Amino acid sequence: MNVKKIIIGSDHAGYDLKTVLIEYLKENHYKVEDIGCFSKESVDYPIIAKKLAGKVIQGEDKKGILICGTGIGMNITANKTKGIRAVVCSDTTSAKYSRLHNDSNVLCLGARIVGEYLAKDICDIWLKTSFEGDRHLRRVTLIEN
Repeated sequence: MNVKKIIIGSDHAGYDLKTVLIEYLKENHYKVEDIGCFSKESVDYPIIAKKLAGKVIQGEDKKGILICGTGIGMNITANKTKGIRAVVCSDTTSAKYSRLHNDSNVLCLGARIVGEYLAKDICDIWLKTSFEGDRHLRRVTLIEN
């Protein structure tokens, strides 16, 4: 299933890449909800990650994208929320398999790690790849419980 609504957030280090991705996603007919930050002024990334994670678990089939310097801080914080399966991806293969096998619902990107063209490719693959289910559903259930 192709997700049409994306929630996106970043800290100051990810602000520029977030701006690029918002435009790209809109050009590809996604409805984008930007939850901040809204400038390059320093912010605490856990606040953004927690806000996004809360919004993702509130809705059926919602997906989120978080961007910070490495993606790691956002990932750690988002995964503290029950029901979130956040992944840091710096390549398209990880993006694909995080959806196929793990049903990830939050993609974390590092603006200091990936350039804008690779980030677009990672987002495309992550958003267009469906969860396989089957034996992987059992494993995702084990993660959740």
